Amino acid sequence: MTSFVHQTVSSTSRYRGPIFEVFSDEVTMSGGGTAKRDVVRNKGAVGVVALDEVDRVVLIKQYRHAVGRRLWELPAGLRDVDGEDLAATAARELAEEADVNAGRWDLLIDMFNSPGFSDETIRIFLARDLTEVPDAERYSRTDEEADLEVTRVDLDEAIAMIFRGEITNAAAVGGLLAAARARDEGWATLRPVT
Repeated sequence: MTSFVHQTVSSTSRYRGPIFEVFSDEVTMSGGGTAKRDVVRNKGAVGVVALDEVDRVVLIKQYRHAVGRRLWELPAGLRDVDGEDLAATAARELAEEADVNAGRWDLLIDMFNSPGFSDETIRIFLARDLTEVPDAERYSRTDEEADLEVTRVDLDEAIAMIFRGEITNAAAVGGLLAAARARDEGWATLRPVT
C-alpha cells in the first residue's frame, strides 16, 4: 500500500514570539479534500538524565505557569543559542539548573512532545561521571528558576514516582524510563552524542 503524501496548501502565521510561532495550515487529507490544522513551530529542547555513581538521578522541581504548579523534571532547556551543539546545550543546562558537570555523555532518546499540534522535539542525553560546579562558577538563576529545588533520587524510586503520578512531565517520564531500560540492558542501547 502506498502512503498518501500530505501537502500544505497554505500557511498563515497567527502569532510569533521568542520561543514559538503559531501557524494555521491548510493540508491535503488522505480521505480527499483539505483540513485546517493549527501548528506550533518551536525551537526544540534538550534534557538530561544525570546519573551519579550510586544510581541516583538529578531531578529539579520547577514552577510551570501553563499548568499552575511545580513539576518534577529533568534539567532541560530550549535550543536558544544559535549554532550551539545539542550536547553542549545539554551540558550548559545541566550546569545552570543543577550545578552539575558530567564527564561522560551518551544519547538516550529523541521525542516529539505533542505531535498533534506542535513540531517541538526534545533530545534526552544520559550524563554520568558527575561533579559539582564550583561555587564561584555557579549560574545565577532568575525568574521561575530562582527557587528551583534540586535533589537526587534513586533511579528505581524515580520510576516508582512516575507510576504514583508524582512525575508527570513528558520528557522526564520518557527519559527516566529509557535510562532505567538502558541500565537494565547494560547500556548496550545507548547511542553516541554525535
